[in-house]
Amino acid sequence: MQSLEYEINTLFTSNGQTPFTSLGFGLGTNRFEREIQKAILNIRIKGLGSEHRTAIFPKLIFTLKRGLNLEEGTPNYDIKQLALECATKRMYPDVLSYDKIVELTGSFKVPMGCRSFLQGWKDENGVEVNSGRMNLGVVTVNLPRIALESEGDMNKFWEIFNERMNIAEDALVYRVERAKEATPANAPILYQYGAFGHRLGKEENVDQLFKNRRATVSLGYIGLYEVATVFFGNSWESNPDAKEFTLDIIRDMKRRVEEWSDQYGYHFSIYSTPSESLTDRFCRLDTEKFGSIPDITDKEYYTNSFHYDVRKNPTPFEKLDFEKIYPEAGASGGFIHYCEYPVLQQNPKALEAVWDYAYDRVGYLGTNTPIDRCYKCDFEGDFEPTERGFACPNCGNSDPKTVDVVKRTCGYLGNPQARPMVNGRHKEITARVKHMNGSTIKIAGHQVTN
Repeated sequence: MQSLEYEINTLFTSNGQTPFTSLGFGLGTNRFEREIQKAILNIRIKGLGSEHRTAIFPKLIFTLKRGLNLEEGTPNYDIKQLALECATKRMYPDVLSYDKIVELTGSFKVPMGCRSFLQGWKDENGVEVNSGRMNLGVVTVNLPRIALESEGDMNKFWEIFNERMNIAEDALVYRVERAKEATPANAPILYQYGAFGHRLGKEENVDQLFKNRRATVSLGYIGLYEVATVFFGNSWESNPDAKEFTLDIIRDMKRRVEEWSDQYGYHFSIYSTPSESLTDRFCRLDTEKFGSIPDITDKEYYTNSFHYDVRKNPTPFEKLDFEKIYPEAGASGGFIHYCEYPVLQQNPKALEAVWDYAYDRVGYLGTNTPIDRCYKCDFEGDFEPTERGFACPNCGNSDPKTVDVVKRTCGYLGNPQARPMVNGRHKEITARVKHMNGSTIKIAGHQVTN
């Protein structure tokens, strides 16, 4: 496991990116399966290199299951405790709620990438299949722009929304048609050597791997918070009419993707887009068009999908109760929830309480907790944001060679000092507040002399 983790974190593409990989685990019960699970977690807890830096990849996704590891006294409860320790020290693993995933997607599976979920599907023999299936792409709709263009007129909003949905349909169908133009020889590992579940000849039609809803294609969206703010003000979360309006948007999208699935024969799904860069791009373009609007464009970012406004501080339980209905309403093709915590390494039971509460409510939950480290003064905790990055609050160090700053970009973690994020995402991370009281400092650090 250590070799795998080092290989992934030292492998780079031609443009310098590390492969985005996710590793799902948690259901095995025999001796070897248990040892593998413990090794995955212990290696991540140990960290990379002599400085024990936090590994960003692979993303770890641990499955909670009632009767297996959720409750004390179950066979793998000890591994859940190790997963809790790992999450308090390294933020990963994120957790899946087994029964909720089955409810939301039709069968159990781990997400592709950071959040893309296949829907339940059976082959011609009636066998449930997840391995070898794929997503053909995402087109994301800028919902805040529709709201701004409507100028507070609800009827006009739905008119523009309908137009944008038609454009999105055309764009998604175009993506499918382009994917079908590939030949197996274009990507032998995928088509000829079995990565997509079948071994095709060089000239066979790749569409046989996509059609009959075997492949998914996703309609993404961003900014439900900003949309409701246009019509109901910036504190609409407790307004039932406002929330129902945002749910109507999801339900309408769900109705449309089901119609498209029937019409075209591919599985169209609703995807709560990660928006690593769109949070910046869409907001920046709308600022150019509409100007700086309080609580909408003036923040310099748009809120991801259905997430609670990051500037507010509900409890973890309140946040999960607020967000849980959106995947249930139809956004089950891709989603994640997360909560912001103080330092939790001395209080893993607090995190366990949230995991347990989440089990019957949300399918996929991430942990955000301060784990930044300064190797000059030994500070550990939450670094302070600067204009373009983060700095040690004790000594001011921001050198990526001597700090380890880890923040959740959205689904994946990132190292913003080593690889700076776009401005909008940096602003969004900076705006986040904790959902639980407690210290954000583990070790205060010592005085540094030049």
